[in-house]
Amino acid sequence: MITEQIIAADLLSIGAVFLRPEEPFTWASGIKSPIYCDNRLTLSAPAVRAHVEEGLAELVKKYYPQAEMLMGTSTAGIAHAAITATILDMPMGYVRGEAKTHGRNNKIEGKMEPGTKVVVIEDLISTGGSSIEVVEALREAGADVLGIVSIFTYGMQKGLDRISAANTENHSLCNLDALVEVAAEKEYIRPEDKARILKFRNNPSDESWIKEA
Repeated sequence: MITEQIIAADLLSIGAVFLRPEEPFTWASGIKSPIYCDNRLTLSAPAVRAHVEEGLAELVKKYYPQAEMLMGTSTAGIAHAAITATILDMPMGYVRGEAKTHGRNNKIEGKMEPGTKVVVIEDLISTGGSSIEVVEALREAGADVLGIVSIFTYGMQKGLDRISAANTENHSLCNLDALVEVAAEKEYIRPEDKARILKFRNNPSDESWIKEA
């Protein structure tokens, strides 16, 4: 069984999730953040990739045994959906950020019949906006979207609220709470940094955590 702790250690070891409370990253929105995520790095780390795909397959089987197809989010979820679908011997496809402007003008790639029971494969859940766009596009095309399975979630309230409002759910291999525990145990961060990082997660616009070094 692939646990949150295994995935947390994996992501930290390859820098896919990097914690830097002393030198915050700046997001495109201007928000200062102690965490940087690039789960695409898991694809180029075979041992980590194996854990991720096995874990995603376990989540699909556990929560959505009735699933008939996996749909990846563009672009980060596509490879994970493909590999996980191979493990599960299941069809897959993906949803484009925007419909093509040529050919058949597809937004959804892969043959999906109306009524197909679909699970969305995502790499990262933050505010949930991009994931919900995929869910809505699939529903408009007639899919029965069972839920979302992702590699990592911040657990931000905005994301939780959006997913709930869209009448769907997310199950992640790892979350920020588990990550900071493993990070402190393995000395990526100081034990006292755990509360600072979670304070950021609970209120990203409040930068008081920066001054608490």
